[in-house]
Amino acid sequence: MIELKDHSEGVVLPVHAQPGARSGSLRGEHDGSLKVSVTQVAEKGKTNKSITALLSKTLHVRKSQIELISGATSSQKKFLIRDESVASLTAALARALR
Repeated sequence: MIELKDHSEGVVLPVHAQPGARSGSLRGEHDGSLKVSVTQVAEKGKTNKSITALLSKTLHVRKSQIELISGATSSQKKFLIRDESVASLTAALARALR
């Protein structure tokens, strides 16, 4: 199960990033994190921008609502999704992972 955490501004979404994949997609759960693969290679923040764009598209939230709060150079990242609740993000993830 993906371990979403309440935050004063929204929800913290843990992400396990897999850069350099053949296609960008949400792959499911990995050790309590959302496994996300993106085609961008890990250099100069390109992976983080690709993950933000993918999360925005698949979870139907604005890019401006998404902020990387930890793990800029790690495969283990935490994104803050502003103005969302754990319940709404859980539902959005369930729809996206079907």
